[in-house]
Amino acid sequence: MNNMGAEGGILLCGCEERLEGQAPLCFCLQVSLAFLISGLVILGYCSSISQCSTYQGVVKAICGPTVGRLCEICFVFNVFMISIAFLVVVEDQLSKLCDSMANNATSPGVAGSAPSWYTDRRLGLTAVSLLIILPLSVPEELGFQKYISILGTCAATYLTILVVVKFYLKNSDSIPEHPASSVTSWTAMFTVVPTICFGFQCHEASVAIYSSMQNRTLSHWVLISSLSMLACLLIYSVTGVYGYWTFGTDVAADILMSYPDNEVLIIIGRMLFGISIVTIYPIILHLGRSVVEELCVKIWSCPALLTARRRRLRVLLTSGWVLLSLGAALFVPDISEVIGLIGGISAFFIFIFPGLCLLSVVQREPVAPRGRWGLIPWAVATILCGVFILGQSSARAAVELMERLG
Repeated sequence: MNNMGAEGGILLCGCEERLEGQAPLCFCLQVSLAFLISGLVILGYCSSISQCSTYQGVVKAICGPTVGRLCEICFVFNVFMISIAFLVVVEDQLSKLCDSMANNATSPGVAGSAPSWYTDRRLGLTAVSLLIILPLSVPEELGFQKYISILGTCAATYLTILVVVKFYLKNSDSIPEHPASSVTSWTAMFTVVPTICFGFQCHEASVAIYSSMQNRTLSHWVLISSLSMLACLLIYSVTGVYGYWTFGTDVAADILMSYPDNEVLIIIGRMLFGISIVTIYPIILHLGRSVVEELCVKIWSCPALLTARRRRLRVLLTSGWVLLSLGAALFVPDISEVIGLIGGISAFFIFIFPGLCLLSVVQREPVAPRGRWGLIPWAVATILCGVFILGQSSARAAVELMERLG
């Protein structure tokens, strides 16, 4: 479950830059963690009582068909935007790797010569998408992911250790020191909440994960959810703090982009991180494709016709998804361009829909009066937080867009 937000740790360095201090970020993380774990627990419980194995299925069964349709629309849009963000991350790592290859391939006497065609990062991203990601995403079941999903956690752990080690062994000639600002802005913490949501989000896959577990008791699910979020919190916080301490306000949104191109340890980190994202992408695509396939099942009510076209439909949807996300990723200059939008939309799945599910469950399930008076305010607070994050991030994105157009 940690792998859904595998790139969140390096993006929290950008949070540090905007907050100019650790206290507001730590406060944001602690408050957000309570809502993040609460949302996972609510979704697991609702999945157990509704007997649904998908996020959108749970919302539809608990909150009704109207809210369920809204969930489906937001779900497909959100996971598609996540797909674009993942490809942008891969492109960032490929660009640095291509720069390293170009520097090694260029002799000192011809330093101004044009780079070779195989060092083009866009060509590299296209090749990775079509030759690796697309074949991995076509199968109907993604059982292989349980064997390689640990790669994302290993890559994130490696990057955390690398950032810490580079901070203590930094060379003033290769990595300039930037003193951290002593100014702390508590109001600025609201601007980084979408990034935190993006980094920690795994709620879209949580219902599928819960349904695949052998032990589906609520206590076991609470333990798994808590340990997963705490592991993310540790990795992300250490990476963000040390990344900010190393580069100060000059830190890139993707901290790996702040390091030199030709260091072996950094190159290994970029390769591990890119590979982990490549293995996570098929899971994201599978989640979004399942919603579209379910819609097609309703349209094609004939079972024989559906069976004959099911495989071709899956290949067509997968190919279209990969090509569209690839085309969008090639024209996104920076990962931070999409983080705010995705983080705002993810508020639906982390806050709003779980809060609505909790309100519905409290009204339809037998709950003690004392528990009811505690759960209803929590559900309302969760929904209000989600609406605030969605509105704040949307307004911020609109203002930035108008500034660029103006």
